[in-house]
Amino acid sequence: MKISKRISDIPMSGIRKMFDLAGPDSINLGLGEPDLNPPVEAIEGMNAAASKGLNKYGPTAGIPELRNAVADRFSKYGEMTGDNILITPSGSSALLEIFESMVDPGDEVLIPSPGFVIYGPHAQLCGGSFDEYRLTDGDFQPDIDDIQSKIKSNTRMIVVTTPSNPTGGVLTEESKKALCDIAQDKDITIVADEVYDSFVYEGKHVSFMDRLDVSVVVNGFSKMMAVTGWRMGFICANRDVMDPLVKMQYHLCASPNMPAQYGILNALPVMDGYLENARSVFKTRRDLISRRINEIPGMSIIPPRGAFYAFPSYDLNMPSSELATELAKNKLICTPGSAFGRYGEKHLRFSYAASEEKIETGMDILENVMGRLR
Repeated sequence: MKISKRISDIPMSGIRKMFDLAGPDSINLGLGEPDLNPPVEAIEGMNAAASKGLNKYGPTAGIPELRNAVADRFSKYGEMTGDNILITPSGSSALLEIFESMVDPGDEVLIPSPGFVIYGPHAQLCGGSFDEYRLTDGDFQPDIDDIQSKIKSNTRMIVVTTPSNPTGGVLTEESKKALCDIAQDKDITIVADEVYDSFVYEGKHVSFMDRLDVSVVVNGFSKMMAVTGWRMGFICANRDVMDPLVKMQYHLCASPNMPAQYGILNALPVMDGYLENARSVFKTRRDLISRRINEIPGMSIIPPRGAFYAFPSYDLNMPSSELATELAKNKLICTPGSAFGRYGEKHLRFSYAASEEKIETGMDILENVMGRLR
């Protein structure tokens, strides 16, 4: 059977490649999947909805009760109502819906590098192209000069991730203002991926939800509630772009998961306490993995301010894909920095959404391998 060129030209995710190398006794610090239990209210709400027979098609944009509850919760970042919210089957599909709704063949998208692995392929799947803009060293802010130098007549979109996967960087107010000024001056849409907004350890999350005049924001529940398998996200956008997004979602999935929506709705009132505990757990793990990494000769990291990823640099004369493969042979799974773009080379990504015991064991392996290779 013939396979389309659009999908044949897109490589498999470097994250998944490393995941496939994991043996049953490997220490897997490769996937960003919280090991915490979800709020019991989420499970109870989903089970109750399913038991009541709420297993049919629902509204394409999501149930109104959840759209309104999400708007209420996130109005701390910007004024909105349920009409500004589209419930989606995952943050990843939310991004694809935005790209499919706003990118035409021949358009170009600027994506962060290092940045999450799906942005570029999504641009290509729409018939567009992408270029990578650099994040600054250390604090991983968008390099505004680099962005301005890469804007062309066909640039339609700039993707921003905060907190960042893979770096853990958190956007500053100054960076946000500069990006919004560019978007306004050049008539470019900012797509802000904010799915890790719940996990900021110093300072505060800087959201684009108060600048829906120039941006569309993606967020989700998978990481927030540790329900990655539920695949539930949402889009926050101005009403003038909401109708096309809802139309695209209909053609993608008809409607989002009905029982899961009620589970999320039931859990939202208790999320502040749940997340306070989760941040405490992840901050302890962040401090542990950062300390262990900086004790290893040849490796360096500034403790990340957000998300749950460590993105250290190393000084070996070896591509990150080779180093990650060598670590996998020694039963430590991580992701090579090159999987996140050309500016991710000479880095590795470790997820600390894993137990302290696994982090300690993983860092022992890293220390041994680095010592041998040096």
